[in-house]
Amino acid sequence: SPRRFFSNLPVKVGYSRSVGFLLVSSLFFTGASLTHVQEQRFLMASILFVNSVAMPFIAAGVGFMIMTMTFRGRCCFERLFAVYAFSAGIALLVSWIPLFLWLSEPWKWLLTGIGLVKGCGTRWFQALLVIGFSILVLILFFWSLGPLIHHVKQVSA
Repeated sequence: SPRRFFSNLPVKVGYSRSVGFLLVSSLFFTGASLTHVQEQRFLMASILFVNSVAMPFIAAGVGFMIMTMTFRGRCCFERLFAVYAFSAGIALLVSWIPLFLWLSEPWKWLLTGIGLVKGCGTRWFQALLVIGFSILVLILFFWSLGPLIHHVKQVSA
């Protein structure tokens, strides 16, 4: 039960449990995803692993900034990161299945919303605001990297 899990997070949750869970989930995700990769397996494994570990850190950072700017966030980063890490880690366990991204990504954000409400003490409206703006900021950030990636490809070709 996600509500019970996030409600029972310790006040001082620490980083070790959440980072450990995220690492184990990322390793599983990476290994399972390689069943669909035929070429450059080491490169793909590296990219998949780094992405699956780094994105919860980035999303939690963006979410923390949004919480702080919009309603003087009441949640410390340590606890907020735990919510993002556990939500992402659970979703990683099924997101390696082809086309399951369309189910696992909304599920991850739903779990994050439940975690923000039950674990961080926000209201549902505030959680939706944090999640909505986080998704928008992340999309705009990666979209803004497009010209840089295009330039690097042209230079290396």
